[in-house]
Amino acid sequence: MSQKAENAVNYHKQFYPCSAAVLCAFCADAGMNEKDARAAAMPFAGGKMGKCGAVLAAEYVLGKKFPPEEAKEKVAEFEKRFTEMNRTLMCKELKGSLTGKPIRSCRGCVTDAAELLDELLK
Repeated sequence: MSQKAENAVNYHKQFYPCSAAVLCAFCADAGMNEKDARAAAMPFAGGKMGKCGAVLAAEYVLGKKFPPEEAKEKVAEFEKRFTEMNRTLMCKELKGSLTGKPIRSCRGCVTDAAELLDELLK
C-alpha cells in the first residue's frame, strides 16, 4: 500500500469520514492544507451526493491537480478502475443499504480510492 493510501486509512481509523480521509491524505496534491481539505470534503461524506465519498474526494483532487481536459480523462479512468474493483460507484450499493448485502466496506473504499488516486497522480 502506498504511503498516501496508508495515511488515508489512518485518517479513517481516526473517525474521519471517508471523503475527508482521502482528501486530507492528498491535500497537498489539491493545493490545500488539511483543515481546508477536511471542510471541503464534508459535502461528499456518507454518500450525500449519491456516489461514494471516497470516490468524490479522489475526483476532487484530480480536478484540482490537472487541467480540465486531462482531469476529465483521469476521472473517467478512475471511475472505470474503481467500478472494475467494486462493481459500482454508488455509496448505497457499496454499503448494501438497498440489498442488505454490502459490496465493500467504507474502509475498503477509502483504501481503493486512495490507491487508485495515488497511481493516477504519478
